Amino acid sequence: MTKRAFLQTMAGVPLLSADLNTLLAGVARQSAGDTATDEAFWGTIRQLYQLKPDYINLENGYYCIQPKPVLDAFLQHVRDVNREGSYYLRTRQFDDKAAARNRLAQLAGCSPDELIITRNTTESIDTVIAGLTWQAGDEAIMATHDYGAMLDMFRLQAKRYGIVNKILSVPLHPTSDDELVALYERAITPRTKLLMICHLVNITGQVLPVKKIVDMAHRHGVEVLVDGAHAFAHLTFSIADLGCDYYATSLHKWLNVPIGAGLLYVKKAHISKLWPTFADFGFADDDIRKLNHTGTHPVHTDLTIMDAINFHEQIGGERKEARLRYLQQYWTSRVRNVPGIRVHTPAQPERACGIANVGIARLSPAALAKTLLDRYRIWTVAIDNDAVQGVRITPCLYTSPAELNSLVSALKELAA
Repeated sequence: MTKRAFLQTMAGVPLLSADLNTLLAGVARQSAGDTATDEAFWGTIRQLYQLKPDYINLENGYYCIQPKPVLDAFLQHVRDVNREGSYYLRTRQFDDKAAARNRLAQLAGCSPDELIITRNTTESIDTVIAGLTWQAGDEAIMATHDYGAMLDMFRLQAKRYGIVNKILSVPLHPTSDDELVALYERAITPRTKLLMICHLVNITGQVLPVKKIVDMAHRHGVEVLVDGAHAFAHLTFSIADLGCDYYATSLHKWLNVPIGAGLLYVKKAHISKLWPTFADFGFADDDIRKLNHTGTHPVHTDLTIMDAINFHEQIGGERKEARLRYLQQYWTSRVRNVPGIRVHTPAQPERACGIANVGIARLSPAALAKTLLDRYRIWTVAIDNDAVQGVRITPCLYTSPAELNSLVSALKELAA
């Protein structure tokens, strides 16, 4: 780290873009693993975030706040669109969105004509579930840990069309990838039409072997829909390499886009068979844009996608993933074997990254979350699922080991 950047950190002075470039140049020769533990570096990155001092924010999984460069760009886009009004909406809106879409596809590792910008993961996944043509008796496979809104959409199709939903219980601490693949494979029958899996489970942080599950399902002629709400810009991967048929994510989580942006990937061969949620006859049946009729919406959010990608790529995807995994292991390794504390996230580095879930034996999730906030000023979220009871801990790039030490101390005190 440069002397100037270090002094700025100590003084609490916001980092400027030029200083960020200088800071990153200083770690360019380091491996991602070495940078992950460079607290002087991440202490400087912390200065890019405007943090509320009232509590330690360990609930970034719902919504990751924007760093200052992205926030400033967003506010400028709001001003620019407001100044131009309908002139912007009628002249440049769609070209700018196409540019953002192209850049997003490049980051995602897919073709732009297989991707649309949506509002969030739920909208993306529901577009697929509701867009397929279901027949009575068709089967869909999912898991108890899948997000509630998606499970509700499957329930709606069961009520409307008579499909059969098979809900599996995925082990919290699998012994191997083969165990997970076999679990899903045993649920497949000749009537199975769709299999939905999480890439990174939102309530526990477990990373599933997506490619292996996809390959298995395809051998049985079953399409796979992947919920990547927490994986995109968190893990380093390419959608094309996963081989899945559909992929959905939210951009307001780990990419730090303002609230109101997500993406949906649909493999080119499947586009024509999906029915749009909102009618739009301006595009051909095999043009994915037919699924993207949004009406008048906050275009300044879409414009900020490019700025968020710029920041993400400046930090570096591998560097970011390594830091998030380090932070998770930093605190979970200190409480895994403590009596009364239950960590619901796999210990193996490859099976989790930044997200983890922890419970206290004698406290309900709601009571634990409330106690952490009221007594220790630590903000989390309670998870009370059939398979998991605890609080979800989701740090961010600005999270410090000192803040995680506070969490560890609080958990040990409560367990005792």
